[in-house]
Amino acid sequence: MGESPAGAGAGASGGGLAPAAPRMPETGAEAGVATLLPFLAPGARADLRAEAVRHVLALTGSGPGRALLASQAALLRALVELAAAPAPAPARDAARALVNLAAEPGLHEPLLEAEPALPARLLGRALDPEWPWAEEAAAVLANLSREPAPCAALMAVLAAAGPGGSGLERLVRALCTPGYNARAPLHYLGPVLSNLSQRPAARAFLLDPDRCVVQRLLPLTQFPDSSVRRGGVVGTLRNCCFEHRHHEWLLGPKVDILPFLLLPLAGPEDFCEEEMERLPVDLQYLPPDKQREPDADIRKMLIEAIMLLTATAFGRQQVRNQGAYLILRELHSWEPEPDVQVACEKLIQVLIGDEPEQGMENLLEVQVPEDVERQLQWLHQQEREQHSRKHPEELAPEPQAQGAAST
Repeated sequence: MGESPAGAGAGASGGGLAPAAPRMPETGAEAGVATLLPFLAPGARADLRAEAVRHVLALTGSGPGRALLASQAALLRALVELAAAPAPAPARDAARALVNLAAEPGLHEPLLEAEPALPARLLGRALDPEWPWAEEAAAVLANLSREPAPCAALMAVLAAAGPGGSGLERLVRALCTPGYNARAPLHYLGPVLSNLSQRPAARAFLLDPDRCVVQRLLPLTQFPDSSVRRGGVVGTLRNCCFEHRHHEWLLGPKVDILPFLLLPLAGPEDFCEEEMERLPVDLQYLPPDKQREPDADIRKMLIEAIMLLTATAFGRQQVRNQGAYLILRELHSWEPEPDVQVACEKLIQVLIGDEPEQGMENLLEVQVPEDVERQLQWLHQQEREQHSRKHPEELAPEPQAQGAAST
């Protein structure tokens, strides 16, 4: 098992953030864009400045337009200034343009070179409870933090203590507090936190038992109003599960993470009385209209988080004892997405399979030879191709409960 980037962000396409720009002729295109700069200055007429920003926003709706803007450092600086400027400046359109620019990893370096303080300025606006375009600021941060260098820069800003505590504490508070900003939902703080949780320092903060951060995040796995927020929180929890030294705490009574990971995967199935008693209380007697998590990527992350919790003998036993197999068995029968079905099968095989031999109980610490890893990757690809052809498969039945020694 290896850690992979969360990659959570706001895309330039699909989100409808910018209208398509008319194609500019190659000759003189840079000069044409440069003529916009005087109209973006603070002293420009408000209506002309707004029109200039709309034109820049339109350019960010296409790859060639974004590449053209990337070479205009002065214009990028002006755009950042406008995105943080109070009314009547067209801050929202400027911020939306930055969302689209930051959606391309190749443009992160030009953006940060043009304005090194960009992460700090965006964070200040995203966490300002009075700023009306805080969601757009958070979306820019979500895109920037997908890449290592901007993520490190943002972590450095968050590490500095402010009047309201550390930046990470303020971010978590804003994410977990309903109505924190009455004019901005702040859903994109979820992907921001997910991306930050790829870094050890962020995970150390999140998993500090004295801060109760994980416990505050858990209810958001069922947040009904935004898959962006749900996905960000689930990605954060999954990344935290890489820290196997914290598994006993995560699975124990102080956190009790497993029911929160299983509940979104559960449907309205009516289990027999014996099976029902094996499930955690929160998963028993679910209503007939209970819906599973509708987003396939989030379902897969939930499965991956549980898989990580089974890395140790203690974790495997805890997951077995709480009836996870029953939920996964029904999920597998229902699951329409091949990738998610494969992930579900792998987790089930861990739960119903034999315990690893002595010395290999912690699956996160097992060293896999390179030739074996290549073979496993090839087999994984074969499995994906098999499922893409939609061949029916049956799961092995769950073995009778046999206690596994905990470590």
